[in-house]
Amino acid sequence: MTATDLALVMATTLCAIGFAALVAVLMRVLQSLHEVRGAIADIDRAVHDLAATSQPLLDEMRESVHEARDDLERFDRVIGSAEAISSRLQGTSRLTRAAFSTPVIKTVALASGTRRTARELRSGEPSRDDGRGRGKRKGRGR
Repeated sequence: MTATDLALVMATTLCAIGFAALVAVLMRVLQSLHEVRGAIADIDRAVHDLAATSQPLLDEMRESVHEARDDLERFDRVIGSAEAISSRLQGTSRLTRAAFSTPVIKTVALASGTRRTARELRSGEPSRDDGRGRGKRKGRGR
């Protein structure tokens, strides 16, 4: 065997070893690729299951939000009505106070004067006025 033949045999052997190593690496890559595809399929199933499970929950939550919004709108209308009633009552209260305060004061003053006059007529002694509209009597200690 000549040196050229020996170099050719060694190159062929090295190429065969390199090719075998390449086949082994490619087999390992193919196996990993199958595992990745399986994992992606599992993830896809999990996402699909999650979507199927969560969809009724999302629909229920949307319905609850709509009901809450409707309740809030009703509550807002009730509050608006209560505020309107309150402001009307305040206006009515002021009007009533203004309309009845003067006649009530006059009626009380008339009743007080009538009572004082009746007492004076019964007792026979007139009361002395202290300048503030209140009479002073003997023995009362005012």
